[in-house]
Amino acid sequence: MKAAVINKLGETPKYKNFPAPEIQNDNQILMEVKMAAVKNLDKIRASGEHYARHKELPAVVGMDGVGILENGKRVYAQGITGMLAEKAIIHKNKYVEIPDHLDLQIAAALPNAVLGSAMALKARGKIKKGQTVLINGATGFTGLIAVQIAKYYGAKTIITTGRNSKNLKKTKDLGADKSLSLKENESTLIEAIRNIHRENPIDLVIDYLWGKPIETIISALKGEDLKSFSHQTKIVTVGSMSGENINLSSGLLRSSAIQILGSGFGSLSEDNLDEYNNEILPEMFQLAADGDLEMEIVRGQLENIENLWKQNIDSGKRLIISI
Repeated sequence: MKAAVINKLGETPKYKNFPAPEIQNDNQILMEVKMAAVKNLDKIRASGEHYARHKELPAVVGMDGVGILENGKRVYAQGITGMLAEKAIIHKNKYVEIPDHLDLQIAAALPNAVLGSAMALKARGKIKKGQTVLINGATGFTGLIAVQIAKYYGAKTIITTGRNSKNLKKTKDLGADKSLSLKENESTLIEAIRNIHRENPIDLVIDYLWGKPIETIISALKGEDLKSFSHQTKIVTVGSMSGENINLSSGLLRSSAIQILGSGFGSLSEDNLDEYNNEILPEMFQLAADGDLEMEIVRGQLENIENLWKQNIDSGKRLIISI
């Protein structure tokens, strides 16, 4: 079969022949792959810089995709074998059926963004209708989806931050009430967030950046004096595009009512992931099928994977490879 293959960590995948995967037990089934998204996680795994890097080489890249089962069902699944290939092995009972009228390219683009947005909002953030939500780093593909899902889940006020001015403007078109540029100096940002927090106390922060931007937000949310109670704010970190580490003093936490959580495979329970597969992702597929979720995708062919892998694609768009 044809596939996107790496022979060593850190190299760009090549389009080449690779042995077709073989089913090893009764809990596995074969999928004919039709579309697969190329995400930052796929690239980091292939680079060797992620804890879930490829252990056995050569390897087919790509964690998830959409395709056709032997019975004709159109499904999304995470692969036991690499998904940027003509065929892949998936778990027999761990796939999500795709609505008949949903484009397979949209179906391939959406799941990772739903995992990084809906699960952060619902499973970890416990979002409630009427809350105020700040999405830090909302100008990436997942952040833009998060704005729409936060609104769908009933957020009353949505604040977004980011550096990409075009995509930051787009967040307001998608439902954000206020947006703040991270290009502003720190003191200006802190004052702007404090003013928002005084008028509409921020209940939930979904963070895709970490690093200096989240330090700035935490500083803005801390208590302003010893005579008043701080509003309880939950921070859910999903990514670390601005750095893996922050400076966080004990005193700052003691002067605020901030809770800090993570959202990712290691922090989501088995029940959370069952809910994702059985309820949340099917619901989001249906929203997309009904035209109620907007996204931009870049289309490419598997045979061009080497050039596409290195292409500088706007962070607000998702690269989808047709197999």
